[in-house]
Order: sequence, then C-alpha cells, then structure tokens
Amino acid sequence: MPKIVDHDQYRRELLSRCFDLFAQKSYGSITMRYIAQELGVSTGTLYHYFPSKQALFEQLVEEVCQQEILMAIAELEFTQTLQETMDAMGKFLAKHEDYFIKLTYIFVDFCQHQDSKQMWSSRMFRRVDERSRQAISKVIGIEDSTVISLILSLIDGVILERLWGNEKVSFTEQCTLLGKMLTAYLPEHQLNRKLNYKSYSVN
Repeated sequence: MPKIVDHDQYRRELLSRCFDLFAQKSYGSITMRYIAQELGVSTGTLYHYFPSKQALFEQLVEEVCQQEILMAIAELEFTQTLQETMDAMGKFLAKHEDYFIKLTYIFVDFCQHQDSKQMWSSRMFRRVDERSRQAISKVIGIEDSTVISLILSLIDGVILERLWGNEKVSFTEQCTLLGKMLTAYLPEHQLNRKLNYKSYSVN
C-alpha cells in the first residue's frame, strides 16, 4: 500500500528547516540548489512545493510569524491589566531574543534585494502585518491603530538595537516603561477593555 503523505505538513517541515539557512546565508547568495542539498531533498522536490526562492522565503516568513503570534498569545492572553501584559511581553521577547534577532536579520537582508513598494504590495506581507496588528490588539485590549503602531515600532526598534549589539537596551525595561506610558495616556474605559477580551485564534 503506498505511503500517504501529508503534503501541507511536509511543506511546513521543509520551511522550518530553512529558517537557519537564511539566517546563516544572505538571501542573495543562497540558491534553491543549496537549500535542497542542505535539506537532503532533490531540487525537483523543492520546486514541487515552492516555485521559486522568493516564494519559499515568503511562505517561510508567513509560517514563522504565525507561529510567533501563537506563542505570544499563549503567554500573554491571561494577563489581567495592560501593565501586566506589557511586562509579560518584555519577558517573552527577552526569552526568545535569539529567534527574533534571526528573524529580523533575514527580513532586513531580504528587503535589500527588493523594491520597497513592490514588497509591500505583496498580499503575503500585508497578511503578516495585519495578523500582527490583530494579535497585539487582542492581547493588549486596544483597538487604536496608532497605539498598535507605536507598540510594534518599539518592539522592532529594540530588536534592531539588540541585533547591533547594544546591551544597554532591555526588552523588559522598555516594555515596562511603555506600559506605564500607555496606562497614563489611555482613557480608563480603554484600559478596562483588556479584561473583556477573549482568546485569539490565527486564521
């Protein structure tokens, strides 16, 4: 009897093994042949699942970002106040610092090979951005898009500082400080909304 292959699961397994490859090699220098060799599969198999290197990379970003959101939701969704959530977010980012630095590095490296307008016209990148915003909104309990942008910008900024080797910048300190600033800035009814939010699932 022929072996039944779960093609979607196999595709995800290939993607997960590609993460470190892109972190170790620049997007411009890595090839599909090299990826196939490192994964121990034929180039034909790789092209069966991914029609191009860019398609593989875009699916990789979407997959790892979805997993990142699920991990964050699991650790943050049961906090009771905005300050507790921001404190927990700082600890979560510090705990997974190496992963976020690698992810940021491969994303910045990829951007060097793309036209910025063309990149953000990609439906995949728009989906990743929208899912990140929805997750932050759900966990924090805030719908203000400007505040969501502020939180994401701070996270990205701290990751870049850590990537550059700045040890004076701390995830926990920055998130705790931002929590205090938002608590002082936001109206009381927005702070109370946090208690009414239900669990979040990624579509």
